[in-house]
Amino acid sequence: MARRKKIYEGKAKILYEGPEPGTLVQYFKDDATAFNAQKKEVVDGKGVLNNRLSEFFMTGLNNIGVPTHFIKRLNMREQLVRSCEIIPLEVVVRNVAAGSLSKRLGIEEGTVLTRPIVEYYYKDDKLGDPMVTEEHIAAFGWASQQDMDDILSLALRVNDFMSGVMMAVGIRLVDFKIEIGRLYDGDYQRLIVADEISPDSCRLWDAESGQKLDKDVFRRDLGDLADAYTEVARRLGVMPKNSQPITKPTLIN
Repeated sequence: MARRKKIYEGKAKILYEGPEPGTLVQYFKDDATAFNAQKKEVVDGKGVLNNRLSEFFMTGLNNIGVPTHFIKRLNMREQLVRSCEIIPLEVVVRNVAAGSLSKRLGIEEGTVLTRPIVEYYYKDDKLGDPMVTEEHIAAFGWASQQDMDDILSLALRVNDFMSGVMMAVGIRLVDFKIEIGRLYDGDYQRLIVADEISPDSCRLWDAESGQKLDKDVFRRDLGDLADAYTEVARRLGVMPKNSQPITKPTLIN
């Protein structure tokens, strides 16, 4: 079997050349990182869970008309995605004060915001992904004003969808991060949701107890990360409801 060509390797995923032009294979690793990879650990089964959960969310977005790079899941750790040009921004949508927002502004964690706040961060690990404004984005040519209008619209639509889906299973969507890609068809360009949507890229709290079900479990040493992600998958119906937390979960198709 021919060895696949690796295109890119990040902290949590590897991208390989896809079987057809314009496609990539996205592989989910078990690596968990925090604080710009200063804290690292391998969590058995994490990549399997994130692959399946990202498939669930991306499929839901595609079904309601929010375009994404997701085509189909290939196996337990890989999915076929469209190749696109990633805009060098992390788009963060916040519904509840937490994490860096609470630290930066002195707002008590858990404070419900009166409206979603959308923030932009420049994707550069060496710089620590600094927060930037629309003025920075325009000045450095990372995205046009039309792009920014479209990015804001996509981010808020993702927020509406994700908030509803999570609240229906008793989970509060505190905040999340997405990346946006440019997809070209000749001279025509459209923006799509890319990368992944999983507990790695969201803050998820139990709606009643406030228990954290996301990567903060790893960041703050609050318990077993695989158990937290398994609970999210179980509530969403991605895993059987009677399954027990296990290191290498068996997922339903």
